[in-house]
Amino acid sequence: MLTQLRRSLIFCILSLVLFGLVFPLVGVGLSQLFFKHQADGSITANGSTLIGQNWALTKCPGHLPGSCVFQGRPDALGPYSDVGKYKGDNPAEHPGDDPLVANGVAGESGATNLGPRSKVLVADTRILVKYWLARGVQPTSDLVTTSGSGIDPDITPQDAQAEIPMVSRATGLSAAALQHLISQQTNGMQLGFLGSPYVNVLQLNEALAKLKT
Repeated sequence: MLTQLRRSLIFCILSLVLFGLVFPLVGVGLSQLFFKHQADGSITANGSTLIGQNWALTKCPGHLPGSCVFQGRPDALGPYSDVGKYKGDNPAEHPGDDPLVANGVAGESGATNLGPRSKVLVADTRILVKYWLARGVQPTSDLVTTSGSGIDPDITPQDAQAEIPMVSRATGLSAAALQHLISQQTNGMQLGFLGSPYVNVLQLNEALAKLKT
């Protein structure tokens, strides 16, 4: 019996060392060696490319907030952060996808689970349509519907193109220049057939900032 206990104890210690220490350290080491940017959270000077940013409150002198940059899906704008313009829309009380932070109020990520017959969904969508029209944008369906995660960092090229009139008016850049910028920042389908082309909003706005300077 003592022999079996000793073997069991040795096995537990070896398992703890190998799978609780060596294996994680090897994984961290390999990820830092071959995928350092991704392992560190894909962080840039302005945030992570993996998490949607709240661009709706970006100050644009002489223009409505958020109009001088490209914006992502409505998890962090419209009824979620533009409380001053649309009364009664409080991110802390909103039943849908809340941004991580809006107007100093912490939010959370999660699906709305609102169906097509939901009056709340219809009301929120109308607010978002009003939000975009006030900025001269004919919104796509993505721009007035939330993502499943609530913090989607990407939009489609069509979503970005719909925002060109707004960004062009606020920045003075030509529509052709912005169209070229979007084309440069468009990522293709993974392996050539998985998913669909997409644009990372953070990277697009970082490229836009360089173009403006």
